[in-house]
Amino acid sequence: MTTRTAMRRLTGTAAAGAAALLALSACSSSSSGSSQASDSGKPSGSSSAGASSAPAKLSGTVTVFAAASLKESFTTLGEDFQKAYPGTKVVFNFGGSDTLAASITGGAPADVFAAASPKTMKIVTDAGDGSGTPTTFVRNQLEIATLPGNPDHIATLKDLTKSGLKVALCAKTVPCGAAAQTALTASSLKLTPVSYEQDVKSALTKVELKEVDASVVYRTDVKAAGGKVAGVDFPESAEAINSYPIVALKNAPNSAAATAFIALVQSAEGQKVLGEAGFLKP
Repeated sequence: MTTRTAMRRLTGTAAAGAAALLALSACSSSSSGSSQASDSGKPSGSSSAGASSAPAKLSGTVTVFAAASLKESFTTLGEDFQKAYPGTKVVFNFGGSDTLAASITGGAPADVFAAASPKTMKIVTDAGDGSGTPTTFVRNQLEIATLPGNPDHIATLKDLTKSGLKVALCAKTVPCGAAAQTALTASSLKLTPVSYEQDVKSALTKVELKEVDASVVYRTDVKAAGGKVAGVDFPESAEAINSYPIVALKNAPNSAAATAFIALVQSAEGQKVLGEAGFLKP
């Protein structure tokens, strides 16, 4: 092999690598719910197609900090991601968005942040810890969770103010708590709960354990609980719908995998999983 021939092969390899990185960037900038074409022209609605529009090889751990209400759907997407990219591992930290944001700005190592409100996302971006512009990938609406069978006959938000009724709410600094306060204000209602919980799953658990009679959570959480609770819709929830933004983090230890995971969340496949969990389209 001549020196000139070897140089041509090395140049070709470098070009292929650059093309793979460009394909990943294009995938990450796709709009929510849309599908991207792979090199073969097939949409990325499936895991295999999604993999073809990203680098040929991803490896290592991708750490995702995500709002507690995303637990079930993101766990499913994490499993899909690992199947699409053998050699990767998705590790989640679920919790209240405000607590997660504080951890990130405090230096906790993470690759992706998915928040339950733009306000909590702003904590991270204002600190300069985001990479790029956050994108809204779903929305979520509140619902009243009651004991199975709704023995207290709760039908409206006002019913939660009944004397003797024990109610749990998310803390006011948590997106589900802020949304509940917005709904209460819109109804000119004042509610003093028996407890303020640090995330929506904790508020829901209070009902599941029969420690309270009801709590205000997201529809997705009521659906995920199955028969453990009953759900009651209330019209004021339309005034307090939360948008969920997602962003890769500036100091992500695995930035390539972070971009690919966000692409999966935004893909047709990801949106289907989230929609089946009860989330609204962005």
